[in-house]
Amino acid sequence: MSAPARYNTSVPNADALVRLHLSESPFGASPAAVHAASTELTRVHRYPAPERETLAEALAAHWNVAEDQVVVANGSDELVLATALTLGARTRPGLVTAGTFPGYASALERIGRGAVAVPLEGSAVDVGALAERLGEHGICYVCHPHNPSGTALGRHDFARLVAHARASDTPLVVDEAYHEFAAPDLPKVRDFLDSDAPVLALRTFSKAYGLAALRIGYAIGRADLIGEVRRTLRVLPFSVNRVGQAAALAALADQEFLGTVRKANERRRAWFGAELDRRGYPYLGSVTNFLAIRVPDSALLQRVLAREHGILVRDTGIFGFPGHLRVSLGAEHELDAFFEALEASLWLT
Repeated sequence: MSAPARYNTSVPNADALVRLHLSESPFGASPAAVHAASTELTRVHRYPAPERETLAEALAAHWNVAEDQVVVANGSDELVLATALTLGARTRPGLVTAGTFPGYASALERIGRGAVAVPLEGSAVDVGALAERLGEHGICYVCHPHNPSGTALGRHDFARLVAHARASDTPLVVDEAYHEFAAPDLPKVRDFLDSDAPVLALRTFSKAYGLAALRIGYAIGRADLIGEVRRTLRVLPFSVNRVGQAAALAALADQEFLGTVRKANERRRAWFGAELDRRGYPYLGSVTNFLAIRVPDSALLQRVLAREHGILVRDTGIFGFPGHLRVSLGAEHELDAFFEALEASLWLT
């Protein structure tokens, strides 16, 4: 799915700027993944494996699930669209939360299903309201950890959503794009697959694995749902390029590198939070690789920081969650530059 207009900035040469707006990893990718990608360039005249079976098999082994419970796609965006096209009662609108990644509602609206949004409870998912309405809808999307607030659900609340999905037989699609940055005991879809509930997790190699440019996402879930998604994705058999497949396979095998990224991100998050506290900037607690900082006029500050200081951050207003800047945990010198620019710009608001 091509990048929608909501991701555009008016600033040219974005790669030359301080990029704190897309939750990109400042730690790069596994050297093994980079080597695998480079090696695969000698074979770009050959089509990639349309079923992505080697990577799918490796992911199944990694998660200790059956191979028919995994499907690989061109980024999790493609999986959002494929699940919207495929799963649940398509005569009923989808259910989403307000104030989150807009791709879920966009996909549902574009294909004519429509979307109903449940307001957040502060900066978190309102589990009670979502669970109560689940059975009235054809499919439900939840971002966990939440983007852009960085909050996460506890095990009781997560289990409650899964139980309601099972009782109503409404597919529950959980976007776990930022899960690798959180503590290992954070609840996830994999913990509930044995319950036979209609649940799927969307995962990505773009964030913690550092392969954003190669567009590799995957889903794990109940086999019948994964099978339906796989059949939909066969409409675009070569959408996952061979360079990305090779890099993802090598990245998955290098869990030691992923562990160093997790630890480094945890240290960076603690440092950044401490600096925000010291400087008196309010922010939301996060388990991800970004923090949402409360500011007087997030839209104006996003423009000023880009135009006057060459620093790209995300106005959370585009998520329907105004009043914050979502700032990726970039390199320390980039975050220092952000602080200087923010202090110089706040007077405008």
